[in-house]
This record gives sequence, structure tokens and C-alpha cells, in this order.
Amino acid sequence: MTAAASGSHDAHAPRVMVVDGSRLVRRLVEQVLRKELPGLHFVGCASAAEAKAALDQADAVDLVITALRLPDMDGLDLARHIREHSPQAYIPIIVVSGDVQQRLVERRFSDDVTDYFDKSLGYEALATFIRGYVRPEAEPGGEVLYVEDSRVVAAATCRMLEKHGLRVVLATCVEDAVAHLEAARAAGRVPGPDVVLTDIYLKGDLSGKDLLLKIRDDYGYAKGQLPVLVMTGDANPANQSELLRLGANDLVQKPIEERLLVTKLLFQLRVGRLMRERVGTGAGG
Repeated sequence: MTAAASGSHDAHAPRVMVVDGSRLVRRLVEQVLRKELPGLHFVGCASAAEAKAALDQADAVDLVITALRLPDMDGLDLARHIREHSPQAYIPIIVVSGDVQQRLVERRFSDDVTDYFDKSLGYEALATFIRGYVRPEAEPGGEVLYVEDSRVVAAATCRMLEKHGLRVVLATCVEDAVAHLEAARAAGRVPGPDVVLTDIYLKGDLSGKDLLLKIRDDYGYAKGQLPVLVMTGDANPANQSELLRLGANDLVQKPIEERLLVTKLLFQLRVGRLMRERVGTGAGG
């Protein structure tokens, strides 16, 4: 067995398992993770068999990251096995693959997986993404344009986001959201918010889908310039695929799980800021 565990034995240090057949990849992931997560306890596994054995041991892990293709098992099969057999059935499982976006659009991923990461974004982005799961950081000054028409849901979600250092601009309809984008543009703040979070079904003539089309087509804001995260209770794969094809950066399934929403939102916010810095456009903040 070649599974390796290293790092601090601090009881509060995050324990992250990485399952990949490439020793080089495991070493690279460990190096970048340690920059983001000082004190990390790293568990490297070269196969699904090693991962299963390590998960059966007494020490719990906070997160499992697995490649899609493993020497002895498909990564999705490993995720299913963990859900069905591991003492930690509810551990977050992240699949890293080179064709995540296409698989998301085609809805060819398993519900056993918590989230997916496109490895073409690079290992540094992966480390930031993972940090959001095991040790989320506040993002002071980040502006979220949040579109929700339910007063109760909006109040709870705003508190959740503000707890993580985000500034929330609440719009109760698409028209109000568009007015905010227009005001930002008129003030020279393009695109204005750092990220848009919208429900898909809204009261009034326009839906979250209409807002998505306006952002991508009318304003011409690319995914990297203004990320859009869509919340939906619609489990229909065809409808979810359409939202992704139309330009949603990611989806969050209702009912909302706080850690998943905050992780996805902070990740999109950071990536959006990085992309805007690269092209020299400023965002509101």
C-alpha cells in the first residue's frame, strides 16, 4: 500500500485525501494545497483500493479529491462506493477532470459527487477551490447581486453571505437587477458586482434565465468577467443543461446547503476577479 499521510497532527488541521494514479500529480497537488492550507494533513492514494482502505481507518478526512480515471476504478464508482460503504458517507467528494464543463452540460455526472473541478484551470485554482470547502475565508468587499423574490429565503441567504464578508445587493426581480447593472455601467464600474446569484423562478414577467441572457447577450459580459451562479429546484437534466449552455457558470440545487453555496460563490468571485485583472477591467468593490 502506497497511501501516504503527512503534515501536522493538529486535531484542527484539515485532512485532505487525493486519489490519483500519478505520483507526480499527487505531489503537485500536495505542494499547492500546503500553500493555501498551512498545517494540512495530506493523504495520498494511488488507487481506489488504497483510498477505500484509508477511509476505513479510524482517522476521518475532511475532503476527498479524486481523478475521474483511476488505475483500478472509475472515480465516479469510487464516489458511489464511499457513499454506500464508508463510515464517512457524507464526506465532500470532488472529482477533478479535463472535461468537466462538457460533462456538466450533458449532465453525465453522478449525484454521489459533491462538486467538480476542471483541471484546465490549474492547480493553484484547485487549491483555492478546496480551501473553500475545508477552511472558507471571508471575502471582504466582494459584491454579490442577489436576485430572489422570497422575503424569507432572501433574509436567510443574505445573512449567510454577509457572514463571509460579502456585500449583498438584493433585487426582488430581474428588472431591479438590470437597473443595478445599468447604474454601475453609467458610473464606470463595469460590470459592477463581482458575481450574480439568482433564483431561476421569479415572480413577474422575467425569470433568472432571462437575466442570464441579458448578462451574456445584451451586456456581452463573459463568464470570467461576470460570473453567474443559478439556484434551481428543477432537477430536470435538460433544463439544467440549457442554463449552462446559455452561460451560467454553475448551478446550485435547492434546497440550498450553506457550505456548497458559499464555496461555489466564493470560488466564482475569486476567479472572476482574477480574470478581470488579467484583461485590465475593474469591478465594483
